[in-house]
Amino acid sequence: MRSEDVAQYLQDNPQFFEQHIDTLAQITLPHPHGGRMVSLSERQLLALRDKNKELEKKLHELIEFAKMNDALQHKVHEFVVALFAARDLATLREMIPHLLRDIFSVPHTALQLWQVNPPSAEVLAFADAQGQPVCLHHAMHDTSGWFGETAAQLHSFAYLPLHAGSETIGLLVLSSEDKQRFYPEMGTVFLERIAEAVSSALHPHLIS
Repeated sequence: MRSEDVAQYLQDNPQFFEQHIDTLAQITLPHPHGGRMVSLSERQLLALRDKNKELEKKLHELIEFAKMNDALQHKVHEFVVALFAARDLATLREMIPHLLRDIFSVPHTALQLWQVNPPSAEVLAFADAQGQPVCLHHAMHDTSGWFGETAAQLHSFAYLPLHAGSETIGLLVLSSEDKQRFYPEMGTVFLERIAEAVSSALHPHLIS
């Protein structure tokens, strides 16, 4: 008889356990962490404890994730409030890198506005093709030159297209020496919020 058949029989005949209480009490199983044999009831209790520990671990991870999201929400709010204190384009262009460094600890940024710095055809096509921020482990096209002498040490990039309606007005690039700071699989919700805030702040200062 296969073990699967035994398991199926017990599932189909729960009264078996009521009729053989003494047999159940005599069953012993290996301790899940080794060392000795334990009764079936003790083995079930240990399994429940392990399951509870796993659930507690997952709950702790969810709480930490929620705390991290709350902290990021606060930082985005702080960024937006500071951003809209600027009264002209020159001030905004100077403020944005400083705010990103001071609030989000982003070590390197490059802000390119098409009205001020017309892009290459490749960069323009890349920016127009992105509906949301994209994170990469390499610089796209000629954008590495935007970071000057530090370009060779940079290993992660977040590209944030800036929009005015359906039109792309520029590109904000965040970068770091840390390869895991920005990576292709990471979520981009907060990067989207930053891009939207920067776009909204810049748009009134750009001539159509």
